[in-house]
Amino acid sequence: MIKLQAEDFDIGAELAALTGGQHDIGGLAVFVGLVRAEAAGDGAPAAVEAMTLEHYPGMTRKMLAGIERKAQSRWPLSASLILHRYGRLVPGDRIVMAACASSHRHAAFEACQFLMDWLKTEAPFWKLEERQGEARWVEARKSDEAAQKRWEQG
Repeated sequence: MIKLQAEDFDIGAELAALTGGQHDIGGLAVFVGLVRAEAAGDGAPAAVEAMTLEHYPGMTRKMLAGIERKAQSRWPLSASLILHRYGRLVPGDRIVMAACASSHRHAAFEACQFLMDWLKTEAPFWKLEERQGEARWVEARKSDEAAQKRWEQG
């Protein structure tokens, strides 16, 4: 399931909707990403005041669906969810949620990590950070690219 939305989300409600009525689920792995006040390791002196995510809805939905299909073809998932917000967000706001359900935890954990590694590099979102009244576009990090590439190896 793919969800793109500007508004916040309720983690419990999303998980209930994802797993409701399914009795073959033995493991559910969930990742929720938050907007940080400081971007990891960027060396910038000022804290992030806000982040605006822009995207083209049709293209974004298609790319996220493709990433989800890759996970579903690689692991025996009972259900999966990619929920990504867009618009202006401030530190502490929820920005993304990935959830994978499977009969066994191992598949759920790996598939969830796979989704996040691929989302960081392949999802077509443009991120604009605001710091001390200035805005700058966020570039992809080499560590995110390395995390995504490791899934191509195995």
